[in-house]
Amino acid sequence: MTVGKKLHLNAFLMSTGHHEASWRLPESDPHAGTSLAHFTRLAQTAERGKFDSVFFADSPVLWGSVGRRPVSAVEPTVLLAALAAATERIGLIATASTSYNSPYNLARRFASIDHLSGGRAGWNVVTTAGADAARNFGLDDQPLHRYRYERAAEFLDVAFKLWDSWDDDAIVADKEAGVWADSDLVRAIKHSGLHFSVRGPLDIPRSPQGHPVIVQAGSSEDGKGLAARYAEAVFTAQQTLEEAQAFYNDLKVRTAVTGRNPEGIKILPGIVPVLGGTEAEALRRERELDDLIRPEYARIELAKTLRVTPDDLPLDRELPADLPDEDEIEGAKSRYTLIVELARRERLTVRELIGRLGGGRGHRTFAGTPEQVADALESWFLAGAADGFNIMPAALPSGLEEFVDHVVPLLQARGLFREEYTGSTLREHYGLARPANQYARLASV
Repeated sequence: MTVGKKLHLNAFLMSTGHHEASWRLPESDPHAGTSLAHFTRLAQTAERGKFDSVFFADSPVLWGSVGRRPVSAVEPTVLLAALAAATERIGLIATASTSYNSPYNLARRFASIDHLSGGRAGWNVVTTAGADAARNFGLDDQPLHRYRYERAAEFLDVAFKLWDSWDDDAIVADKEAGVWADSDLVRAIKHSGLHFSVRGPLDIPRSPQGHPVIVQAGSSEDGKGLAARYAEAVFTAQQTLEEAQAFYNDLKVRTAVTGRNPEGIKILPGIVPVLGGTEAEALRRERELDDLIRPEYARIELAKTLRVTPDDLPLDRELPADLPDEDEIEGAKSRYTLIVELARRERLTVRELIGRLGGGRGHRTFAGTPEQVADALESWFLAGAADGFNIMPAALPSGLEEFVDHVVPLLQARGLFREEYTGSTLREHYGLARPANQYARLASV
């Protein structure tokens, strides 16, 4: 580890918490997913802990079974705009799909959030899988995996052009001359490609960060290829140190091959911490949550993920031997592989696998004392498996408050995490340079 290098912490916030049964805890609010007060409290707690950012997932389809857990979710870019007014320094990241949006609207939306927040916006770029989502947008089935990533790459190229359609110094605000902006420094992008035709320019000036921080979360081959070209932070699910190290090294090498500095991409594996004053107390809390899982719902969702029927998954047997190969899967390839490999490696029964997935849907779960959680984070960080972590509290708000109050001080005392913010933008938190305007670069050549 480079001397003085600090790890990065992102708070991945999901209604009552990442454990699917967290909403059944006595202290949980089943309506938290649509409560601005709830999310404001969480964002302010994460900011108190000096987190780099908060993050909200999204999907343009009703996710999972409404009988299983709360699934209602406000559109996250709307939420970011509200949280920008309730926080001062913490980064604000939201998911938005390239499969079911247009580049102009998303570029405009994220540039607006970057302006309103003073440079704290990030966009988690996803390609949406699943036939149900496709049918919400007039399609009979989901586009092919490779097609979705080809579209995503062009989508990002268009967004970058739109964000750069204004020079940084385009606004002159010359009251005496009556000139607000120099029209020569605002340009149409005239993009014409395989998937999009966009004239531009954007109707909002270049934002404080140049463009929002680009985050990516796919770990398939296509996903890693997209991340190496464009991503500045990557959220990933890794179960073991060896797997995390392999992913980390692979993505850093891929990034270098594209001509980018590997330090310009921050890799943040997810971890679901369950804290207790003692290890026994933490394990008891984890068991209490697992005992609240409704296996009849969970088995249906697992069957959908594995492309089998629920009858193929007896609760007290291991996964069947004849599951589809990853090459046959058109959506969420990397998560499919992770779940199957986890079950095979640890010889889990379906019931045990449901319990493991109930906490983090394939992300690493860890129950222990604050010291043990801090040790777990430090060991992966020092071993070259992570630049930081996507903290996914099992229950909210308690899990985030406990992490901020008891784990963050330990990381600070070890010199691994900031004690105060030193920057005001998300790029500054991540140690990322502000990108130059591509058109300004061309004009200077």
